[in-house]
Amino acid sequence: SGEAPEQPVVSVKSGNLFEKRLIEKYIADNGKDPVTGEELTVEDLVEVKAHPEIVRPRPPKLSSVPSLLSALQNEWDSVMLEAFTLKQQYQQVRQELSHALYQNDAATRVIARLKKERDSAREALSNVQEHLGAAAPAQAQQEAQPQESMEVDSSGLPEEVIAKLDETNKALSEGRRKRKPPTEHTSIDEVKNFTQISTIPSMHTSRSPGITSVDVGYSGQFIITGGNDKHVQIYDRTEEKIFANLTGHTKKVTAVKFRGQEVEHDIAISASADKHVRIWVPGGSKGYHVGHNITAHNGEATDLAVHPSKDYFVSSGMDSKWSFYDFESGKSIVDAVDPETEAGYTAIEFHPDGMILGAGTADSTVRIWDVKAQRVAATFGEHTGKINALAFSENGYILATASEDNLVKLWDLRKLSNTKTFTLDEGYKINSLSFDNYAQYLAIGGTDIRILKAKDGSPIANFSDNTAEVTGVKWAPLAKSLLAAGLDRTVRYYSTP
Repeated sequence: SGEAPEQPVVSVKSGNLFEKRLIEKYIADNGKDPVTGEELTVEDLVEVKAHPEIVRPRPPKLSSVPSLLSALQNEWDSVMLEAFTLKQQYQQVRQELSHALYQNDAATRVIARLKKERDSAREALSNVQEHLGAAAPAQAQQEAQPQESMEVDSSGLPEEVIAKLDETNKALSEGRRKRKPPTEHTSIDEVKNFTQISTIPSMHTSRSPGITSVDVGYSGQFIITGGNDKHVQIYDRTEEKIFANLTGHTKKVTAVKFRGQEVEHDIAISASADKHVRIWVPGGSKGYHVGHNITAHNGEATDLAVHPSKDYFVSSGMDSKWSFYDFESGKSIVDAVDPETEAGYTAIEFHPDGMILGAGTADSTVRIWDVKAQRVAATFGEHTGKINALAFSENGYILATASEDNLVKLWDLRKLSNTKTFTLDEGYKINSLSFDNYAQYLAIGGTDIRILKAKDGSPIANFSDNTAEVTGVKWAPLAKSLLAAGLDRTVRYYSTP
C-alpha cells in the first residue's frame, strides 16, 4: 500500500509483508498473492508482533488536513489494488484473444481450401456435362471413358476395386434403416444378469505377458489373439486347445483380425510394432502359414480393419498413414497419408457399408475418410487425449470413440456432431469398444468391463473379474454373450447362466 502497516502480516510462501486488512480483502476476491500470483489463503499469513506496540494517534477529523491525507491515502490504496487486478485480467484477455485469432485463421485456411476443391470439382463436372451434351451418344460414351479413367487415377483405386466397393455398399445399405432387433435379441434384463460363464486361461507366454488384441471367427468356434510375446494364437473352442501358434513378428502384436468368411478355417491378418502386417492362410504343419509378409509402414503398425466385401483390408500406422490392401495379392493398392498430423494413427475401423473409414490419431482427433477419394470428409476434435478405440454402430449412423481423457463420445454421422458423452471414472483406461449387431448395447473394455445402453449411456452391467487391463471385447450375434481378453492372459465369456 506504500505506507507502514498498522497490522503487519507475512506470507509463509513468498515472505512478503502486507497490511492485514488489505491482503485479506485481496485474498477474498482473488485467492492469490498479489505480488507472485501464487495461490494464497488466510491460513498462509503470520502476524508480526512488535514490542512495545506503537501508540496510534487519535483519528483526526475529516475537516483537518491530516484526515484528508488519510482519506486520500485510502483511496490511493483502493485505486492501486484495482489497477493491479485490471492488469492481470488484461493479460488473460490478451492470451484468450490470441488463441481465438489463431483458431479463426486456421479455420479460414481450411474453408478456403475446401472451397477451392469444391469449385474444381464443379468445374470438372460442368466440362463433362458439356462434352456429353454436345457429342453423339456413341461419341459421348467414348469421351466419358477417358474422363472416368482420370477419376480412377486421381483416386488411386482401380476401376474394378471401385466397382466392388459400390456393389458392396449398395447391397449392404439397402434396408439398413428398417432393421430392428428381433424378438430373440437379448433384453436389457438378461444383460443385467450376465455373469462369467467360462474362461480360457494361460494364453500366450508368461514372459512379456498379455493379450493385446482379439477377434472371433464367423462361427464363433475359433478365436485369434495377439500378444506382447510377439505370437499370434488361434484357439479352437470345440477342441478346447490352441489350434495354431504363429511366430514371426519381432515385436508385440498390436492387432489381429479374421477375414470374416463363412468357412471353417478363415484367413487371418496381424499387425505388429515391427512395422509389418502378415496374412496367415490355412495349411502347413502349424495349421496356418504366412501367405504374405507386408512391410506396411515406416512406423509402428497399430490397427487393422477388414472391408465388408471381405476382399480388402486396411492397416494404420504411427507414420500417419493408412494403406488399402488386396487379400489375394497382399499388395498395397493405395496409401493415404494424413497431411494434417504427424502424431500417427492409433485406431481404424470401416463403416458397415464400406464407403467411409474412421481413424483415430495420437493427437486426440478422429478423421472420417472417403475411401474412394482418399480425402478427409470430416474431423472430430473434442477429445483431449490419444484416441484408443472407435466403433461404428451396425445401423451406420453412430460412431463411438474413446480416448485417454476417460471419455466415450457418440457422434451422429448424419449431422457430424457429438450427441452423447459418457464420462467414466477418473484415471479409467479404455482400450476397446464394441456395439452389438443391433446397436442396442455398447461394451467398454479397459480397467474393467462395462456395458452401457447405447442410446443414452445408462449403465447396465459392470464386471471386474479381470486381474489386468482388458484389451478387447467382442459381442456374439444377438448379444447372447460377450467375450473379453486382456493382459492377464485370459479370455472370458459373459452370458446368462
